[in-house]
Order: sequence, then structure tokens, then C-alpha cells
Amino acid sequence: MAKPSENLVKAYLQKSRNALKSMEVNAQAGLVEWVVSASYYAKYFVVYSLLSKIGIKCEIHDCTITVFEYLFSDTIPKEILKDLRNSKENRVEAQYYTQELRIDLEQVIKKTKQFVLEIEKVIDGLNTEKISELQKKLKSLDSSNVNSQSQKWQNHY
Repeated sequence: MAKPSENLVKAYLQKSRNALKSMEVNAQAGLVEWVVSASYYAKYFVVYSLLSKIGIKCEIHDCTITVFEYLFSDTIPKEILKDLRNSKENRVEAQYYTQELRIDLEQVIKKTKQFVLEIEKVIDGLNTEKISELQKKLKSLDSSNVNSQSQKWQNHY
């Protein structure tokens, strides 16, 4: 846990918007692997912004994703929670392996924009009371439960 930071919220929202722009530029250039990568980072950065608003600092991507899934499983649609993890897997495939990617660029762009918009709405809707509830929910997890929670989410989605 860290102190909630509006500066980090703004900075990561800007990073998300920059990744959206990069995604579109790369789509126009036909650079599929970079569209997939920028799509993931647009989503990741907006989620990191959300966690910064709560006062959560996770520097490991899988940790960020697991904390996001845990805290928002009751309030964010399952498809959106699943989409972030899938985007990370697609990014890894695109960047580290040489197989040809077959994706619908328009669909990737559309889903990414929807994801970012949905999480921005969650950020805008957070008040002091909700932030406090989410911090308590996270603190209720002890370290022995974190790994089992992560495995549960990976198997669940």
C-alpha cells in the first residue's frame, strides 16, 4: 500500500492515452504486433492509474492484474476483467514469439477504447469511502492467500 496519488493517476491516464494513440498509428501502418502491445499497455496503464487512486503500488504486471481482479470482481463486468489478462498473454505472444498473428485490428481498437473508457468511469466514481473499502479489502488478504488468489483468478478466467 502507498499513499493515493492524484499525480500518478493523471500521469498513468496520460500514458494510457498515449498508448491508445500509438495503437492507432501502428494499426494504420499495419504493424500488428505493436497494435497488440500498445493495446495491452493502454489497458494496463489505465488500471495502474485506478490502483494509484486507491493507494496501491504494484510494479509486477501479474500482481497488478491479480489485485485489479480481486478488488473489482464484484463491480466490473467479468469480460473486462478477463480482457486485461488476455491482452497481456497476446502481447507476450506478439512480442516474444514469431508466429503470425491473426487479429481483427478494428476489433482490438474498439475493445481497447471501451476498456479504457470503462476504467476511467470507475476512477471518476471513486470517493473517499469507496477507496477506504477497497484498501480494507486488500489488507484483509494475507500473503499466504495472495498466491492462491492469483491461481484462482487465472483458472477462473
